[in-house]
Amino acid sequence: MAIPSRKEVPEELKWDLTRVFQSDNNWEASYAQVKNDIQDLEKLEADFTSSALQLYQGLTQILAVGRNLEKIYVYATMSSDVDTGNAHYLGYVAQVQALATQFEAATSFMEPAILNIPAETMTQFEEEEPRLNDYQHLLAQITRKRPHTLSAQEEKLIADAGDALGIAESTYNVLTNSDMEYGYVENEDGEMVQLSDGLYSLLIQSQNRAVRKDAFDSMYATYGQFENSLASTLSGVVKKNNYLARVHHYDSACSAALDENNVPKIVYDTLIGEVDQHLNLLHKYVQLRKEILKVDDLQMWDLYVPLTGKPSLSYTFEQAKAEAKKALQPLGEDYLKQVDYIFDNRVIDVVESQNKATGAYSGGSYDTDAYELLNWENNVDSLYTLVHETGHSVHSMYTRQTQPYVYGDYPIFVAEIASTTNENILTEYFLDHMTDPKTRAFVLNYYLDSFKGTLFRQAQFAEFEQFIHEMDAKGEPLTADRLSAAYGDLNQHYYGDAVEPGSAIATEWARIPHFYYNFYVYQYATGFAAATALANNVVHGSAEQKEAYINFLKAGSSDYPVEIMKRAGVDMTKPDYLEEAFATFKKRLAEFKTIVANDFK
Repeated sequence: MAIPSRKEVPEELKWDLTRVFQSDNNWEASYAQVKNDIQDLEKLEADFTSSALQLYQGLTQILAVGRNLEKIYVYATMSSDVDTGNAHYLGYVAQVQALATQFEAATSFMEPAILNIPAETMTQFEEEEPRLNDYQHLLAQITRKRPHTLSAQEEKLIADAGDALGIAESTYNVLTNSDMEYGYVENEDGEMVQLSDGLYSLLIQSQNRAVRKDAFDSMYATYGQFENSLASTLSGVVKKNNYLARVHHYDSACSAALDENNVPKIVYDTLIGEVDQHLNLLHKYVQLRKEILKVDDLQMWDLYVPLTGKPSLSYTFEQAKAEAKKALQPLGEDYLKQVDYIFDNRVIDVVESQNKATGAYSGGSYDTDAYELLNWENNVDSLYTLVHETGHSVHSMYTRQTQPYVYGDYPIFVAEIASTTNENILTEYFLDHMTDPKTRAFVLNYYLDSFKGTLFRQAQFAEFEQFIHEMDAKGEPLTADRLSAAYGDLNQHYYGDAVEPGSAIATEWARIPHFYYNFYVYQYATGFAAATALANNVVHGSAEQKEAYINFLKAGSSDYPVEIMKRAGVDMTKPDYLEEAFATFKKRLAEFKTIVANDFK
């Protein structure tokens, strides 16, 4: 079926960005205003910390400009995402990205200036200007980083270099999103179709092993053609991360990235250690997969096909919305009101169209709706994606409704927790309401694959990311051959002896965009594990535990994320929440194995 053009998509399936800006002319006027306002920010530096009043007014002015910048950024990027071939909106994106760099440079004096305020003077300022209490946590976050902040002039030099330091990432995005063309493969109907990221995700789940292999080989052949260029871009971003960590006096890029949200390194190390100790569970699942598929040589392209056959569950978008609301009922009436707003007000861009960004996300800014981008397929994956992104969106809505702008977003560390909690609640809903063994087996298989793909796989990515940063720090070149050798060994360690070694999976590092996100991926794994505990609290826990979860959604960035999670009921500095997740996996793996043995003979 041909992919529709943007014009051919029904209006009710498109998000309505006129609630952000009525027209491009309005956006351009706001852009011009923000540009002027950024220039005015540079004037604050001279007197920024001369008095309590000046500090309060300066912070307020900076935050106000940042708030308006976010809004124009959202309109530009979202307008471009629905048609990445539209040169007009690509121009908007380039303009606003440059403006963001100017904003960072214009405000780069802020943190060094605050750090130069003696502690006793800051106490005096807070007494003289009670409104500074509005920024108490912000000021604490800044002063906490005193050992890692350079002089105002040095920080400005680094901020000014933002575009240059981001070249590797930009080059990767252009190369993979625009310049790379995938080959043609045969689909399940025997038709020759051009491969895309979206189509690959479907074909790799095909019941026809030849189709899976063809899609896998074609995908990695394409990336293999560019592996040296992609090794260069990945090396560039690793070198940037290590450089910025070094000049800011961190012992590693990992520590620097975690410190942004005051996440103790023990959280990262505990994740990697606990996953390594529980790889036997993944090995058992992979071995079971080999037995069910009845193959002598289990390959990486065999790890995504549903083991119970084609999904017995399919949903149109309207059916999925109704099912999602049923599943999310344990979260309470007020939560469902937030969901209704998202579902009923063109906040979601639903279907795939030509040149539309792939994947899915929840976006927006403090002053806009929590928009969702989807690429809908009538399958259970899309239902889970809808529930996932709606988890993000409701998290954003609660935060913006509860917190002032300065704390009106949530830290990256907790970003995936609310969304994945929703996924776990949906799984609980299915398992509570489905008695048919084959349907239960499908849901269990889906959960086990999600666990494999999120907790195990993202931990694997996190371990690889740490390894390549350590390689570069030791002066070892990150060539394509070295990256592939390291990734191939790690992949074999994770999936075990049941998987045949040596496939093109060794070049998978080349197609993972999250390696350009500076130690982001581990949070998918920690988030999935934490979400298991929180979903159990919501579905099976007390009213107090449910209230604690909703309060977590409202907390935004008003405290450090690890502390917010402790109040929600999960201490992520300890292994308990991970052990609970692995226990759930083990239990559901056992049920799945029993059903398969009894009902799929």
